[in-house]
Amino acid sequence: MKDHLEFNALVDYWFDGLAPERERALEQHFFACAHCAGRLDELAALGAGIRAVFRAGALGTVVSRGFVEGLKREGLRLREYRVAPGASVDCTIAAADDFVISRLEAPLAGVERVDLVWSSERGETHTFEDIPFDPAAGEVLFCPPAAKVKTLPAHTDRMRLLAVEAGGARTLGEYTFVHTPG
Repeated sequence: MKDHLEFNALVDYWFDGLAPERERALEQHFFACAHCAGRLDELAALGAGIRAVFRAGALGTVVSRGFVEGLKREGLRLREYRVAPGASVDCTIAAADDFVISRLEAPLAGVERVDLVWSSERGETHTFEDIPFDPAAGEVLFCPPAAKVKTLPAHTDRMRLLAVEAGGARTLGEYTFVHTPG
């Protein structure tokens, strides 16, 4: 490899997403190319920073089933709420909880792109575009910023999952969370 590696190759290498022979070829490139080795170090530092912010409960994001299982294996305390489209759930997060997971059930078969819109009666709206999802799982897992949620008074949040298609967006489900402080 004479040229520098593309960012996607670095990410695939970092997350073990490569066949063994491709992985070995990239490792040889890293040993010979200080530029790409430096970019890989930057990616690792970025990952560590994001992990620290997430662990501190300051970041809300969509997570995978495997990620949630990893949190459980680490012994972290999770509070989980499963919500069907059009349904409402009474929810809370206690001081002893590390994270809360919202399991948003949705018909995901045949869907290529999903956006999540999270809005609060406090006037905040956050849109997460092109989120990761597993169509076979029939759910999207959202983890709000636990540290922030722990400080909030009683309130109601709404989430909406959208299938984004060539002709526009269609609603897959709307979900209401009625929060009571823990």
